[in-house]
Parts: sequence; structure tokens; C-alpha cells
Amino acid sequence: VSDASGCSMIALLHTGAAKFPQNLLSRSRRAVFPLFPAGVLKGFSSIVSRKLASHGFGASMAAMSSFPPQRYHYFLVLDFEATCDKPQIHPQEIIEFPILKLNGRTMEIESTFHMYVQPVVHPQLTPFCTELTGIIQGMVDGQPSLQQVLERVDEWMAKEGLLDPSVKSIFVTCGDWDLKVMLPGQCQYLGLPVADYFKQWINLKKAYSFAMGSWPKNGLLDMNKGLNLQHIGRPHSGIDDCKNIANIMKTLAHRGFIFKQTSKPF
Repeated sequence: VSDASGCSMIALLHTGAAKFPQNLLSRSRRAVFPLFPAGVLKGFSSIVSRKLASHGFGASMAAMSSFPPQRYHYFLVLDFEATCDKPQIHPQEIIEFPILKLNGRTMEIESTFHMYVQPVVHPQLTPFCTELTGIIQGMVDGQPSLQQVLERVDEWMAKEGLLDPSVKSIFVTCGDWDLKVMLPGQCQYLGLPVADYFKQWINLKKAYSFAMGSWPKNGLLDMNKGLNLQHIGRPHSGIDDCKNIANIMKTLAHRGFIFKQTSKPF
């Protein structure tokens, strides 16, 4: 066997182990591995790992083959925080706009978009809002408007290669409120267009219920409890909620769950 074909076979055995019949896999390993000294095999493995890393796949080959591939190249985890009070104020306005770019092959976070937003209709945050979200007045004063933030989201999407038609990505939210109610409602109020990429998403609550067979009434808290995960950060912090969503998705993916769009087309 030549070096080139041997290297190809080793890469196949590493990356395709999950799909390869076990009896054929063991025979192939016995046939190929004795031909190479241990140091050479280690070198080949290192080369393949570096090749994969250069294409954006940072996890080890063993980790990537440990769960089935997803339907999307990237998941865009999003969780808004908005102005609020008791009784509720109208219109509500987005004050925190976080997105985590999750690699669909490794389920690891690759990039983060995070901005606070200046509310214009009710520029003064209520004590209830600050207590709930942890966002104080100084965090939103002087920040960009929603229109400016949406422009920066689009720039970030372009920079991350997410606007390439060959790249499949989808937003993920904890519930339908963020992209079915909050964003389109505020955009309508302000006369702003809603980008097409915000018009389809995965509701993590529905995905969790499909995977686990129970509905998480208390959202992230119930999902973390059901999966024996520690809650990350502060509840109702947009960026912390995104991290919890990403952690839950990674756990479900490692259990073999395949995520699918749950929203209906607009």
C-alpha cells in the first residue's frame, strides 16, 4: 500500500468510524495499521487533524464522529431582552441583541455578536426591567438604535460567511416570541424591514420536547434540569441565555438528536 493510499485509509477510519460496519472496520485497521510504525500513524493523524482545523472543524476527529451530522452548517442562537414592566408597557423594545454562531459539525461556539440597544419610545428602563434582566440604564444610554444594530448584524453575518447561499444556517430561540412577535412587531412599529434570515428558526422548547418527550414549562431551567446541566450565568441575561441554549443543543446533539426547523414559513 502506498503512503498516499494508506493516509487516505487512515483518514477514512478516523472520520467514518461511526458509519463503518464494525467487522469491516476492525479488519481494515488490522490490514492497514501494521504497515506503518506507530510514530508514522500518529503523524498522519496529526496532519488530518490540522487539515480539518484549516477548514473550520476545530474538534478532534473522534469528537466529530461521536454524533450524527446536523442538517445545518451553523446554528445562530439568539435571545432578546426587551423593555418591560408590570403591567406590561407598549411597545416593547429590544435592549439586548446577542447571537452565538454554533458550528453544526462540532456544536462549539465559533463567533459572538453582542450589542445593547437604545430604546426610543420608553428610553428610561423601569426598576422591574433592571431587576429581571440585570440591564441598568447606563448599559443602554448612548447605544445604537435598533436600525443601526440590525445593520451591524447584517455586516457580521456577511463577515462570518453566513450570507453565502451555499451555507445553511438557521436561528435558534427559546420559544417563538423573539422572532415571531418581538422583532417583527418592533420593526413594524419603526417602519423597518425584517431580513429573510430572521423568518425561519428552531424553537428549542419544541426540539427538546421531541427529543425528551416532555414539555419544558419553565424553559431553560427545566431543560437544564432534565439534562443534568448546570445553569450558566444569570437567568434573563440575553447572552447567558444564549450560552445555556448552546449547551443544551450540544448535549442533545451528542445524544443523537437532529435539529429541524420548527417555525412555519412567513
